[in-house]
Amino acid sequence: MRTLKITCNHGWTAEALRTYERTLQTVRLRHRVMAVRLVMEGQKGVDVARFLGLHRDSVSTYVKNFTIGGMEALLKQKPPPGKRPYLTEEEQQELKRMIVESTPAEEGLGLESCWNTRILQYVIEDKFAVTMSRSGITDLLHRLNLRYTRPTYTLAKANKEKQEAFVQQMNWIKKTSPITTY
Repeated sequence: MRTLKITCNHGWTAEALRTYERTLQTVRLRHRVMAVRLVMEGQKGVDVARFLGLHRDSVSTYVKNFTIGGMEALLKQKPPPGKRPYLTEEEQQELKRMIVESTPAEEGLGLESCWNTRILQYVIEDKFAVTMSRSGITDLLHRLNLRYTRPTYTLAKANKEKQEAFVQQMNWIKKTSPITTY
């Protein structure tokens, strides 16, 4: 088996790599830098792979990327492969804007006052000509950082002064109550 060699270190030394890998927050990226550093220090690729719990081809790829493009190429991450989303980025942002800024009633979709996946399923099919399952719509909403919240009712005959006094009293109790720890 051939020994891995770094032919161009792009100005990085093993000690500089060690210092840099300590600053990385992501374990995956730290392992990449560590693999390159260990190879730079003279370790075999197979031993580095075994030590870091990686495949030997991964170590070889990291060394190749570092040799060709330096630290930038080593740390560059491609998005994971997967199915193309049903809606484009622009369509997703348009849907998010519609959900945040209006209600189904304002969009002419009946008398509903809040969005749900059934209504959104109809809107997506009508507006974007895409058929999505309700669970897929839920996943889409989570990716858009939207969470389902049910509207709460308000009492028509509520006394505002009593409510404000109650809130002030609760805040006073929270501030003055002793905190017990177990």
